[in-house]
Amino acid sequence: MIKFLDLKSVNERFRSQFEALMPHFLDSGHYILGEDVSKFESEFASYCGTNYCVGTANGLDALTLILKGYLELGKLKLGDKVMVPANTYMATILAIINAGLEPVLIEPNDKTFNIDIEDIVRKHNPNIKAVMVVHLYGQLCDMKAISEFTKKHGLLLFEDAAQAHGAIAIDGIKAGNFSDAAAFSFYPTKNLGALGDAGVITTNDHELKEVLKKLRNYGSSKRYINDYLGLNSRLSGLQARVLSIKLKYLDADNDKRRAIAKRYFQGIVNPKITLPSYSGSLDHVFYLFVIRVSNRDAFRNYMTSNDIETLVHYPVAPHQQNAFSKFKALSLPITERMHEQVVSLPIYPTMPQNLVNSVIDVVNAY
Repeated sequence: MIKFLDLKSVNERFRSQFEALMPHFLDSGHYILGEDVSKFESEFASYCGTNYCVGTANGLDALTLILKGYLELGKLKLGDKVMVPANTYMATILAIINAGLEPVLIEPNDKTFNIDIEDIVRKHNPNIKAVMVVHLYGQLCDMKAISEFTKKHGLLLFEDAAQAHGAIAIDGIKAGNFSDAAAFSFYPTKNLGALGDAGVITTNDHELKEVLKKLRNYGSSKRYINDYLGLNSRLSGLQARVLSIKLKYLDADNDKRRAIAKRYFQGIVNPKITLPSYSGSLDHVFYLFVIRVSNRDAFRNYMTSNDIETLVHYPVAPHQQNAFSKFKALSLPITERMHEQVVSLPIYPTMPQNLVNSVIDVVNAY
């Protein structure tokens, strides 16, 4: 069986470094926040090109804390509307609701899967106070057009960059540095993955950074002094050490993902398969390689019968989930069609060339 993701082989490369860090971590006697977290925060801010980075327990908390931070700063108020792509993972929308704000679901571009600037323009109204973009599957959104729109209308701009670590625009700007603040997840499957849950927020906003550092720690400015109603969302020092090790290899791993993607683009010629949109640049890091196919169940059963594992990201559109029943009456045809057709093929940086070739051959024979 060709696995969708062989996470063991991805992390096996770092085994000796992971084993070496444990005695130092144990001897430090400091396991929550501390110097290890500060070091990684500095490294990741530098990597993204931002002034600041604030570690959190996970990506969902990172998204939620951004919004809570701007509520505390008075730049948002409870009930404000935030535009968000309709085809994202539910966490992006959940963060908006959990912060006491109202999501406005925006259709994606039919080719790129990313939020459509034209639908942003169509649905804009005076009650909209922010736009939350998602660099879905690892590909940057049209940030030039979206940034121009948000600046013109005085809107806050946020990035859910949980799938886009290291994606670079033509002008050299990286994911996490296009907006007022960005959230990253380091869930183990991500291009930069921890050995458990972890996340960060990147920003150039000093005021926000100061609020976030309190909000992630019960709203505390110093021990037992609480300025805000915060969360317990602190990055583990152990995960920070793991991420510091793996960050050095992120660009090389992204290059390996692009190389596999390019093999898929060159090799898959089956007219029943719609390949994703890709310019060939560094703006895509291929967290996922997502194709579209009619009669998806038949295709996936065929792949399984040929010992190839596929996944679906995501099988049910957010507005059709029971958890978001308030949105069920919405008509979002592009989103719904995508969620009925998308299939993710195996892709990871340690994937052997012969397995890539096997996937291509089997897909072409469908």
